[in-house]
Amino acid sequence: MELFLGLAIILSIVSIIIIYNGIIRRFNSVEEAWSNVISLERQKNKILPELEKLVNQYQDYESGVMTQITELRSALDKLSSNKVDTKSLETAHTKSAQMMKGINALVENYPELKASESYTQLMREITEQNENIGAGLRIFNGNAKDFNDGIQVFPNSLVNGLLNKKEKIAPFSDSEAESGFEYKPNF
Repeated sequence: MELFLGLAIILSIVSIIIIYNGIIRRFNSVEEAWSNVISLERQKNKILPELEKLVNQYQDYESGVMTQITELRSALDKLSSNKVDTKSLETAHTKSAQMMKGINALVENYPELKASESYTQLMREITEQNENIGAGLRIFNGNAKDFNDGIQVFPNSLVNGLLNKKEKIAPFSDSEAESGFEYKPNF
């Protein structure tokens, strides 16, 4: 009987350690995915100076686009890889979409801009960055879901409540994209 009790205690301790380490691993995966998303967003900062130079060539209309580029740069600077902040990321995402709309309007007013090699290359780079960011966000949201599941299911919730005390992480959501859907899930 003592052997059975000793084995049960050892098994319980090992289970708690495995659960605890699993929560930490999932949390670290979320942090890593978040850092990757921030890195991808900040890569836009490398493209923005070239875009500014190009837009400056079209003085009549560029003031609105220049303001949008400045707002995007400011929003990107507020992002921190040390803290998951989906609201700040959503702001940067919105500013990026507004900037792209402004650039498209600029191209409509200046057809010669659309024909320029540098414009085509910049738009390709921006499109690629946005695709990479989208992929990074999908990975982040998947890791956030795994982490949230890992701290909410029994017995993990007990271990988390007693030892880790980690909070649920909000996944990234795009309110602008969500507004385009009539259907809203009831959760």
